[in-house]
Amino acid sequence: MTLEIGGPLFLVGAGKMGGALLTGWLDRGLDPNSVYIQDPAPPDELTALGQKTGVRVIDAATELPAAPAVMVLAVKPQIIDSVLPPLRDVAVKETVVLSIAAGKTIAAMEQFLGADAAIVRSMPNTPAAIGRGITVACANTNVSSSQRASCDALLQAAGAVAWIDDEAALDAVTAVSGSGPAYIFLLAECLEEAGVEAGLERRLARQLARETVSGAGELLRRSDAPASELRQDVTSPGGTTAAALEVLMSKNGLQGLLTRAVKAAAERSRELSS
Repeated sequence: MTLEIGGPLFLVGAGKMGGALLTGWLDRGLDPNSVYIQDPAPPDELTALGQKTGVRVIDAATELPAAPAVMVLAVKPQIIDSVLPPLRDVAVKETVVLSIAAGKTIAAMEQFLGADAAIVRSMPNTPAAIGRGITVACANTNVSSSQRASCDALLQAAGAVAWIDDEAALDAVTAVSGSGPAYIFLLAECLEEAGVEAGLERRLARQLARETVSGAGELLRRSDAPASELRQDVTSPGGTTAAALEVLMSKNGLQGLLTRAVKAAAERSRELSS
């Protein structure tokens, strides 16, 4: 199946997330000759990709041969204010701006790109690198149905996509799924350390932790049952799992920790957006 968006794609920033998305788009059949990338310090991998596929790396938007159908902002939030002003002339009526820059609101981008700019703000996560991410997106009123469809097709190359109308919810989204992979990696770290403390050789403890976390995640993905039901399926009354869960589900256990962690991340997202 060929990925088509109705015109050129202009990718601003090709770091880890931008590069992961680009790889997914090309794998889905996006014409590499229609892709233009602006990056002040393109990694060697990007240069090699351009030589191999025909994707072009340019120094400035003025080198674009025509208005892009989609302009993807994949730069770090710390530099986006300096990146946006020169792009105002690119954000014409025919172009939809798809932002994956964390913490930059649609209103803030409109100040740079114009009140008439069609903007979609999205929050992907790092499993996008293997096509297993989850992205939540929100569009302003200038985005047409066809532009939204183009953005949806691009984001689906990285995994599942959900759309929301309330942009304010993206702070909580960032805290749950945007930052969420780090929580899972920490779980694997902690499980490994617990295995070592229990007497396992570290190499085996690491293997057990990684395979258990990834395997349980895949089982959860394939099942229609809620996580609570899958947990109960593993737990025999009075057994070893029940003994462990008594600790994890205590008053000061895992739920309380995660609730506080997500709250802290959401608050920080709001701070970055203001």
